[in-house]
Amino acid sequence: MKLFYKVVFIFIIGLVISGLLVPEKMIIPVEDATTMDWNHETFWFEPWGSSGVHKGIDIFGEKGKPVIAATTGVVVFVGSLSKGGNAVAILGPKWRIHYYSHLNSYSVNHGDFVSRGDSIGALGDTGNAAGKQPHLHYSILTLVPMPWLITFESQGWKRVFYLDPHQKLSAL
Repeated sequence: MKLFYKVVFIFIIGLVISGLLVPEKMIIPVEDATTMDWNHETFWFEPWGSSGVHKGIDIFGEKGKPVIAATTGVVVFVGSLSKGGNAVAILGPKWRIHYYSHLNSYSVNHGDFVSRGDSIGALGDTGNAAGKQPHLHYSILTLVPMPWLITFESQGWKRVFYLDPHQKLSAL
C-alpha cells in the first residue's frame, strides 16, 4: 500500500511540474480588440462595488462580438453567476484559470478542450453589468500561489492568486 501512495505522489508532482513547463502563449480575448479597448489602470482598482477591488480588466466592444480563448486549455466552468452573469473559466498552461464573464452567450461546454483563438462566446452585459456598456471582464487566477505579489493594499494578500491581464496582454 505504501508503494501505491509513493507512485501517486510522484505522479501528482510530475503533473504539477509538467503543467508549469507548458508555454503560455496568449492573445487578446476579444476578436479584433487592441490594448486601447480597456483602461490600463483598472486591475486592482478600488473601490469596485461589492467585490472591493477589480481583479481583472474590462475589454469593451460591441454586444455580440466574438470572445475567444486567450490561451489553450480545458473548460472547467460554464454557467451563470450573480455578479459575472454568463461566464466561462478555462484551465490553461502554468495552472492558470482564465475567467471570462458578462458574456451575452457562450459556445463551449464543461470539459471541452479549446485552442487559443477558438470562439468561446459573445461579448455582453450580463450579471452586474446589465444595462452598462457591453464588455468582457477578463481575469487570470493562478493555482500556484505567488507570495511575492502580496501588497499592503486592500485585499493585497489575494494578489498571490491574481495576475494582471494588462501586463500579460500588453507584452504581446
